[in-house]
Amino acid sequence: MAKDRFEIKEKDDMGFSTHAKVIIDKETGVNYLFLHHGYAGGLTPLLDKEGKPIVTKVEGYQK
Repeated sequence: MAKDRFEIKEKDDMGFSTHAKVIIDKETGVNYLFLHHGYAGGLTPLLDKEGKPIVTKVEGYQK
């Protein structure tokens, strides 16, 4: 896995010890939501209203 494969698109501090990030896989373009609260965290792909993954076109990385 390449060191620069993932890009943080947005960050949001949501209060004490709670953070959200939108992360893009620059190889596939898929957007993920990472939520961190205290010692717990979760990662899920972001989906559109039809249930398909949200994909961002990334110059130089799309196959």
